[in-house]
Amino acid sequence: MRAHAFDIVVIGAGIAGATAAAHLASEKRVALVEAEDAPGYHTTGRSTALWILNYGPADVRAMTALSRRFFETPPPGFWETPLMSRRPVVTLATAAQEAGFRKLLAEGRGMRELSSAETKERIPALRPGYAVAAAIEDDTFEIDVAALLQGFLRQLRASGGVLALRSRAGRIDRQGGGWHVEVSGGNVFTAPVVVNAAGAWGDEVASLAGVAPLGLQPKRRTALIIDPAPWKVADWPAMSDAVTSWYAKPEARSKLLVSPAEETDMTPHDAAPEDIDVAIAIDRMQQALDIEVRRVEHSWAGLRSFTPDRSLAIGWDPKVEGFFWSVGQGGYGIQTSPAQGRLVAALINEGELAEELSFAALVDPARFSRSPEKSTQAQNAERG
Repeated sequence: MRAHAFDIVVIGAGIAGATAAAHLASEKRVALVEAEDAPGYHTTGRSTALWILNYGPADVRAMTALSRRFFETPPPGFWETPLMSRRPVVTLATAAQEAGFRKLLAEGRGMRELSSAETKERIPALRPGYAVAAAIEDDTFEIDVAALLQGFLRQLRASGGVLALRSRAGRIDRQGGGWHVEVSGGNVFTAPVVVNAAGAWGDEVASLAGVAPLGLQPKRRTALIIDPAPWKVADWPAMSDAVTSWYAKPEARSKLLVSPAEETDMTPHDAAPEDIDVAIAIDRMQQALDIEVRRVEHSWAGLRSFTPDRSLAIGWDPKVEGFFWSVGQGGYGIQTSPAQGRLVAALINEGELAEELSFAALVDPARFSRSPEKSTQAQNAERG
């Protein structure tokens, strides 16, 4: 076996691991180890990310807001092309969803209600009678996920960090005050700190290290591509119903991406779409849009992993020294990634990023190790 010494070993080269490693590498010697042949192979590489301020729980919305500036003006040399492109989001409410829609509209930031005529103008294929109300978020945008991931990896390498692919962690031991991470191929990475950014495999990585799991639950999400011709959809907004039982957005200018927005509990694995979910996606979309589906051009699935309370888990394990969590990104990992990276680096390097650290208690993994009574009280206090 060949041993390689670092200050920090990050496990998992999806967006959570890449942004953590990139931000840490400016001050530490960092190794980013990944089981697959390519970074971002699973959830990150299958994401259809939008930046939506009103999406997710309080901690996610805070990180989303703090990440915006990075997407608008990334550091010089981060990537050659823009990371964002404008794409409004329209929420459609059926009669059964109107009460919840009104609550969403009242509580949301930057949302405004559309008239029936405006809604039809923006979504010409909308079926008459489907939506009793609609709202738009104009200040939303699509994120170039591939450019974002590769930009963080470029930052890692520029700071002297190492990306080790085909390096599945098989044994993680704490020896002599540091961690020994043995990976496939015979290499051993040693460091005082391990960052668990393994996504759906986060609890499995923790178990390898003798750390109690958080209770992460991977959930399958399906997406598919159709040709909506004769409709020209390039300038359409992204759209969903008010309870997000389906969503759709233009893709590659002339195509339409559709999802049933399902959350099917799964074990960690290389997820694949089920025919029933593809059919459900088409059916729900066609209830709203007058679009004939002649064939499905492509379909795929990914795993979105949630903590028990569906908020992020970023911070030190409360019981095992040198073990740091960055998991539970759910469907929010891309749009929050810049702020997540800064928070990871601030907590590990004991920095003073006041904005990120101000809500660190909301995402502290220690909340899952408290007694139920204390945990409920603490979370209520933290969330106001």
